[in-house]
Parts: sequence; C-alpha cells; structure tokens
Amino acid sequence: LLFPVSNLCGKCRPRDADLLQPSLNFLYWSLHQTTPCSQQRAVAVLLSNVSLLELLQKVLECTWLRSPPSEPAYLSSEDALLCSGWLLAASLLLYQHRYNTEVHQTLSLDLAEVLNAVIFRKKKPILLLVSIIQFLRAVLRQNFSSPLLVIVGQNTAQGATQPQPSSLQDAALHPLAMRQVFSLVVSLQNLLVHKDLLLSQAVVACLETLVEYLYMKNQDVALHVASQPWHRFLLFTLLNGGQKSFLQPEVLRLMTLFLKYQSSNIISQKEISQILQEAAEANLAELPEATSRALHLFLCQV
Repeated sequence: LLFPVSNLCGKCRPRDADLLQPSLNFLYWSLHQTTPCSQQRAVAVLLSNVSLLELLQKVLECTWLRSPPSEPAYLSSEDALLCSGWLLAASLLLYQHRYNTEVHQTLSLDLAEVLNAVIFRKKKPILLLVSIIQFLRAVLRQNFSSPLLVIVGQNTAQGATQPQPSSLQDAALHPLAMRQVFSLVVSLQNLLVHKDLLLSQAVVACLETLVEYLYMKNQDVALHVASQPWHRFLLFTLLNGGQKSFLQPEVLRLMTLFLKYQSSNIISQKEISQILQEAAEANLAELPEATSRALHLFLCQV
C-alpha cells in the first residue's frame, strides 16, 4: 500500500487537505507501527519518491504562508494537514539517519522560519506546535547535518531581547545564533506554563535536546542556558502545591536536566530530598509509565 498511497500524495496539491491528511497519516503510521525490517524498507520507499518529498516541502512551507486562525484551540483541516506533514518529516529525518537510507530529494527549510513558528506562535493550535517542536528536536538531534535536510536562510530571528552576541559564539553554535537560542528557550518555558500534557512532553524533550546540542557545540553556553534563574521560577509555577507534586513527569525531567548540567542555583539539595521522600512514600507500582521513566532517569542522574 505504501507505493500507491505515496504516489497518490505526490500527485496532490497542498490544498487537497481532505485527501492528503489521511494519506500522510497512513505513511506516518506505516513507519512507526511495523517491524524494524519492514520499517527500513518503508523508509527506502518513501525517500525514493521524489514527487512525495516535493509535495511535503510545499506542505511544510504553508505553515508560515497562511494566516493564523481566529481561535487557537480550533484545529482546521489545513492545520491537521500541517501537523501530519511536520510529524512525517520528523520521522523521515529520524529513520533516514537510523538506517542511513539513500536520499533522492532533499527538503529545504529556512531555519529562522521554523524557529519563529515556535517563538512567535500567533495562535497556533497546540497540536501544530507539538508537531513543529518534534521536527525541531529531530533536527537538533542530528546537529543540522541530515542529508535529507538543507538549511537555507540567514540567522534573522526577530524580537530577541538578548544583547547582540559575539560572532565567535554564533560561529560555535552554527547554524543557530545566540539570540535565537535565548528566544527559543524563553518560548519553550512559556509553553510549559500551559500545563498541557502533550505539549509539556514535547517541550521538555526539546529543551533536553537543545541543551545537549549546545553542550556539544559550546559547553559554556550550555551551562549558561541551563542555569538561567528563570528556570527556578518555572519550576515553582509547574508545582501545583498538591501532594506528590514533584512526581510530575515534566518536573522530574526538568530536575534531571538541571542536575545533569550542575545548575545548583536552580535545584538544591532540599528539592532533591523532597523528591526522594515523595518517591519513598509513593506506591511505585501505581505510578504512570511516564512518571516511572522520569523518576528512573532522575535517580540515575542523582
């Protein structure tokens, strides 16, 4: 089925949302819900379809060409298509890297536009934000060096509140600029305050990957970003004051991140002791899977 569905997608136009959206969803789930052997073949089939990738390029570009909806919570058919497009693109990046699959057609994207889609949200639905963040995380994990992706455009993110960084820092973080990093971090922090579970999972994962990327490029910059005092205020905002409030997956993962990069001004021995006490008093068998995984990583980091 991958052949006729992917060929059908390649013959569509970006505005054929009613047909494209379920078709792209089928391609996405074909990649994820299959055996590793079949997964490798599926990736090869999709990446060899030039017309599909050209269509996917046009779909992604519609993200910043269309006007924002009047109601951010409403997911229109166009928004649903964009979600499917970004998730499929992120998956293709991931699996192309995993299997080192040959690429017949690249995707070209302006990094500033992708970042601005997150930084300047303009009433985007939560699911669309999650999809773009997933794609951004996939790009960061591959250090912007995927043979499937060509980064175009200059570092022209607007609206940054940080002072102009030195060219040396920008060169170390290339293709990111220091002002883009700070704008992205602040925007991700603001998204966490929404306390939406799906959004929180995507944002925390992106923060983890971003700091890892920064640490690989410039350790001083990574430690500076991880130790921003605003992080501590964010933690207090996320803690709802209820019982076992520290045992929220996103809180545990943030604590683990700050521990990993030795941000002692963000997480103190007191918070560590509170988490250990709550974990000791909890019925571990009844904890949600996401909480159990996050707690395991936190304890390993401690």
